[in-house]
Amino acid sequence: MQNRDSYQAMLAAVQAFHDKHDFKNTGGEDMTYRMALMAEELGEMAACVTKGKPTEALAEETADLFILLIGTAIAGGFDLNEAFWAKMDKIMQRESRMVNGRVRVSEFRD
Repeated sequence: MQNRDSYQAMLAAVQAFHDKHDFKNTGGEDMTYRMALMAEELGEMAACVTKGKPTEALAEETADLFILLIGTAIAGGFDLNEAFWAKMDKIMQRESRMVNGRVRVSEFRD
C-alpha cells in the first residue's frame, strides 16, 4: 500500500481517478466545468458551516474540493506542490491587518 502521507500519493490517486474515468477525453478536465464543480463544493462547505453540520461532513466536502484542486493542476498541466510552496514563500513575507475585526493577510495597497 502506498504511503498516504504525501502530496505525491494524493496526486497519484487523483491521476488514477482521472485515468479511470478518462477525464482528459470526456470533458472532465475542461476548466470552465472544473470551476463550476469547485464553486458547487465550496457551496456545500458553506452549507456545512451555516447549518451546523458535523465536522465529518465539512471534512468530506473539503476533501472533495481538495481533490478538485489537485485535478485542476493535472488538467492545467502545472505542479501544484511547486505552486503551493512558491505562494507560501510569498505570503509569509506579508504583513497582516485587522479589517472589520478580523485579521487579513493580503497585498494591501494604501
